[in-house]
Amino acid sequence: MIIGTAVAILLLLGMSAFFSGSETALTAASRNRIHALEREGNKRAAVVNSLISDRERLIGAILLGNNLVNILASALATNLFASLMPGGMGVAVATAVMTVLVLVFAEVLPKTYAITRADSMAMSVGKPISWLVAAVAWITVLIQAVVNTTLRMVGAGAPDASFTAEEEIRGAIDFHHSEGGVDEADRHRLVGALDLKDMTVEEVMIHRKNITMLDASLPPGDIIRQALNSPHTRIPLYNAEEDEITGILHMKDLLRAVVQQKGTIDDIDFKDLLREPWFVPETTPLQDQLDLFLTERNHFALVVDEYGELQGLLTLEDILEEIVGDIRDEHDVPVQGVRPQSDGSVMVEGWVTIRDLNRATGWNLPDDEAVTVAGLVIHEAQTIPEPGQRFAFHGHRFDVIRKTRNQITGLRVSPIPEEPEPV
Repeated sequence: MIIGTAVAILLLLGMSAFFSGSETALTAASRNRIHALEREGNKRAAVVNSLISDRERLIGAILLGNNLVNILASALATNLFASLMPGGMGVAVATAVMTVLVLVFAEVLPKTYAITRADSMAMSVGKPISWLVAAVAWITVLIQAVVNTTLRMVGAGAPDASFTAEEEIRGAIDFHHSEGGVDEADRHRLVGALDLKDMTVEEVMIHRKNITMLDASLPPGDIIRQALNSPHTRIPLYNAEEDEITGILHMKDLLRAVVQQKGTIDDIDFKDLLREPWFVPETTPLQDQLDLFLTERNHFALVVDEYGELQGLLTLEDILEEIVGDIRDEHDVPVQGVRPQSDGSVMVEGWVTIRDLNRATGWNLPDDEAVTVAGLVIHEAQTIPEPGQRFAFHGHRFDVIRKTRNQITGLRVSPIPEEPEPV
């Protein structure tokens, strides 16, 4: 009798360990990896995916089985020790022994094992756990009904929808980066693709001061020479004023016209070569503009403000650079308006965007409240500063060098050295 009871207790503890390990493995298993294995035809992964798709029923079935065997094992142990030790000692000893056995061998040990190999163990226990879930389905339905009713009564019945799938992906990327599994360059590429929805054309465009434009009234020879001296393949042409864009000159169209004219460039009619300019609002979300570039099969757009005035231009390459980093060829030039100094500071034109400055220096200045460096200083200072004034924020020092009317045109930016922690 004693041996049989002891064997039954050990068997029940083994079942408790199985349930505890299964619970940890199935809840900690990576849904992304399990889903990928299921798509590859892994039947065990399909079982696991089916189980974790209804976590409430899964947890309810496992906890039901786990508590059942734990309570039964504790009852048998109490009965066993009570028969061996008269008085209240048997109950006390049974409580102490079962607490140690359940805690070490039925909880900590199996859960520690499961957490280190969650995916493989989940696929191993998936089949028997699915049988358990099916067997006690009617009981778990009742349990869920009681639990949900109770939660609604205390005002906690609504599901937590505060995290979107995008935020979950972003969090996973940041976590693996902090753990060393994703390097900095890959992290920027992965997060950059997610950031497109939160950015507008204005934040990425090339400012109008950096646009190479040609006067359409110039002689054809002058236009061709200036176009050839430009590193760009698409050049806007304007009439009288730079805001009056008449068309876009594509270098391939120009080369084709020169060949057709057999070198007599003075006879080229640029009106027939120019392509219709594409104007987009500066508030257009960057993701939407990327979709438009792909659907319209046009990689070049001019950016205008709410009054229709030219603010800059945007290309497909500019958007792709937000994901993969700088795309440079033999004709590209360094970021204009940014001049690193020997002392570690950087001379910056006021119109330079914060993203361009961060890209050129590796800094991480925020661009949530302002697009340009000058705008960031004005936002933080809450005033239009004068030359000679100095400000410090976001771990950097900003010295105002030049100002034209109410516009900051030149600054010196330098990182503030971190002070050593007191010993």
